[in-house]
Amino acid sequence: MTDYENRQRWDLGAWPEMYDKLKELQALVFLSPPGVELNMMVFTLSSNASGCRHCQAHGAYMLNNMGIDLGRIQALWSYTTSDRFDDRERAALDFAFAAGQTPNAVTADHHAALRAHFTDEEVRTLISAVAVGGFMNRYNDALATVTDAESAEWAAENLGPLGWDIGQHVGATHEQRTGPPGR
Repeated sequence: MTDYENRQRWDLGAWPEMYDKLKELQALVFLSPPGVELNMMVFTLSSNASGCRHCQAHGAYMLNNMGIDLGRIQALWSYTTSDRFDDRERAALDFAFAAGQTPNAVTADHHAALRAHFTDEEVRTLISAVAVGGFMNRYNDALATVTDAESAEWAAENLGPLGWDIGQHVGATHEQRTGPPGR
């Protein structure tokens, strides 16, 4: 059996019950307070920390499709020194980057910073955005999921100058989907 045939058989799309539940979970998490923009930034940055190029492309492309300024999206790759984020956002992004690493690098200081800026409900959501990202990062990296052409081309053009490349998620021409999942 070829890699392509295995990827088709093992892709979450081949398990519709799981795929549907995952979409429900993502909607619940990303639409909850503190809000879809910050939740998606947390997902994208934790995916950056984990090294999942597929999820980095999808997270950043989703932010773009939400109308978020390209400079702000690109600033996620240098968020610690960027003036595009306030202290509240930086606390969430520091946490996301630490939580996305293996081994996990979250410290008591990250928790204190979250408590200073977010409600308990919002902290649960931020943790959940990282956790959803962790599931997606591991699944897509283990499978070497082929990133759709639309997201990959956008990421190559806009994140490539920051060091992003598609890595193992390139796939063969016949494996390419035109658009991101759900389209």
